[in-house]
Amino acid sequence: RYRTQHKKRPLSIDPPPPINNIMMMHYTTNNTTEGSSERLSLYPAYSKTAPQPPAHVIRNIADHNNQMAAASRDDEETVADAANTLAEWRGNTVPEKEAKALRHVFDDLQDHFGYQRVDPRVRFNNTNLARLGNGGTWFGDLDFTYDIKGDHCNLAYIGMDVCVDLTPKLVHKDGQPMLKDYGNSWVYVYLPGLTLDKFNSYVKIGTGWDVSDERTVYDPNRNLVAIEAKMHHQTGQPKPSVWVAKDKNASEQDMSFSRIGTVQDVSSHPSQQRIHRGVGIFSVSMEVEGGPNVRPTPGMGCEANLCFTLVSLRTWGITDCVAPIVHAPSKWY
Repeated sequence: RYRTQHKKRPLSIDPPPPINNIMMMHYTTNNTTEGSSERLSLYPAYSKTAPQPPAHVIRNIADHNNQMAAASRDDEETVADAANTLAEWRGNTVPEKEAKALRHVFDDLQDHFGYQRVDPRVRFNNTNLARLGNGGTWFGDLDFTYDIKGDHCNLAYIGMDVCVDLTPKLVHKDGQPMLKDYGNSWVYVYLPGLTLDKFNSYVKIGTGWDVSDERTVYDPNRNLVAIEAKMHHQTGQPKPSVWVAKDKNASEQDMSFSRIGTVQDVSSHPSQQRIHRGVGIFSVSMEVEGGPNVRPTPGMGCEANLCFTLVSLRTWGITDCVAPIVHAPSKWY
C-alpha cells in the first residue's frame, strides 16, 4: 500500500548510469524562445554588486597625497568598477562577475553535484530567515559562492546530476485528485541518495542547519531518492527550459546544447513523456518550523526542509533505467 511521504518506501528504481554534464540559466531575459537565449527567474534576495563608498570617503582619499593611500584608493576604485561593469550572457544583462559565475555553472558545467563526481568548489550561504504571515514557519533562500580559480563569485543557483520524470501520472483515483498539476507546477526529480547526502552536508557546513528527509521518497534497495521540484508556471513567470545535447558523444569541452522549449511544453508531447537524464539547475530555499515571535536557529533541535525549484535542464536524452512514480506516495488510498 501507499505510505506517508516522510516514511521510506521503495520506488522500484534502477540506479542511473553515471551522468556527465549539462547547463542552464537564471534572471529575466528577453522572450526569445530560440537560439542561445533563455528566460530565467529573478530572485531579489541577494545583493549582487558591492556598495559604493560614501562621497566624503572618496573626497578624503582624493585629497590625500600619501602614495600608499593613493594606491589603496586605486584598488578600491578597480573593485567597484569591476562590480558595476555589466556583461551580456545569453540574453541577460548582469554584473560582469556574475556573468563569470553563470558561464562557469551553466556553460562550462562546473561544480555541480553528481554521481562519482569530485566535491564541488562551492560554499553554501545562509540568508536570514523571515516569517511570512502569522504562522510559525520561517523561510529563507540559499546563496552559493563558487571558487572559480581563486575568484569567489556568488550565484543563486546550483546544479545536480538528476533524472527528471516527465511521464504521465494517474490524475484521479475513485474520484479523488492525485498528483495535481504534475508537469506544470512541479515534477519528480530522481537522484542517488549519496548525491543528496553530499548536498545536505554542504548545507550543514555552510549554514549550520541539519536537513530533514520528510520531503523525500527513498528507495533503500537502490539508494535512490525522489524529490518534488517546483516550477514557475504562471503568466509572466519564466518557465524552466529544456536543452538537449547536440552530440551526445562529444567531449565535455565540446558539448553544446539546443533549447527545445519549456518543461511544460516538452512534457505535453507524447514522444517526450519519458524520464530525461541530465543536469538540473535549481534555486533552493529553506523552511524551518519555529515560534511566531522567535526566529529559529541551528542547534536548537529543529531541522530545515529544503525546497527545490527547477530553473533549467540540460539533458543527454531519455533513460529507461528508472521506474517512474505513477501515484501519490504522500497519501493513503
